[in-house]
Amino acid sequence: MMDKKGIALLFVALVLAVGAGGSIYLYMKGMPLAKSEDDTVPVVVARKDMTFGTTLENEHLRVVQFPKGAVPAGAYGSLDSVLAQTTKVFLVEGEAVLASKLSAIGGGLSVRVPPTMRAMSLKINEVTGVSGFVLPGDRIDVLVTVENAAGANIAVTKTVLQDLEVLAAGAKTETKGNHHITVQTVTVLVHPDGAEKLALGVQQGQVHLALRNPVDHEEVTVSSTDTRSVLGITKSRTATRRRTTTSKPTVTTTKKDPVPVEFTVIRDGKILKQESPIQEEKNND
Repeated sequence: MMDKKGIALLFVALVLAVGAGGSIYLYMKGMPLAKSEDDTVPVVVARKDMTFGTTLENEHLRVVQFPKGAVPAGAYGSLDSVLAQTTKVFLVEGEAVLASKLSAIGGGLSVRVPPTMRAMSLKINEVTGVSGFVLPGDRIDVLVTVENAAGANIAVTKTVLQDLEVLAAGAKTETKGNHHITVQTVTVLVHPDGAEKLALGVQQGQVHLALRNPVDHEEVTVSSTDTRSVLGITKSRTATRRRTTTSKPTVTTTKKDPVPVEFTVIRDGKILKQESPIQEEKNND
């Protein structure tokens, strides 16, 4: 009896051991395998947030391991490959530094200006600059208001440029007399002819910015607006007075004999009355 009980206990223990081993095997099989170092590669990333125009130094960068299949095109594997280059875009902490985001020639903001384009800065205030909500990357229209453009006390406003990209926006300090004042500026990307329009608008009038949806690139035909149209005043028209030569009717007059005039004539000591010398001749005839 004891041998039979021992054998039964041994069998039960063996079954339990097999079950436990199978459970551990299944559990370990479901766990992901640890990747070896051969499955990752070094990639240079930003150590902190950086704006465009930043010349890269060791303090701006670090190297992290990326899975081979997740390495973006144009990534660098060593710090020496990117040092002294300049960022063309904004970079955030942990973002991979790519060749398309760098410039070897430096230059700050100028590296963001495409060929054939120009960057121009405008002074704005809280009203003309959309209350400070214009930020880099936004799209704007530029309106110019010129006083007395259509006559005395008649201002004209015209949308001169549309769908411009804002490259930079911020404040700078200027000296006016003995005082330091803070001036808000916006730098926009324009074509050369657009730069001329902006320069003329700033010189001759006041510039306003209109913020637009970043995905709306349609240029709309907009006519200029003046003081009369805004106030609903009908345009006064001065009647042109033309002087016309009016021919007067020709009046035909019949020649009449002169009205007889009476004269007193003394002749041969006699006082005579006659109407006129003409009448006298007629009487003598």
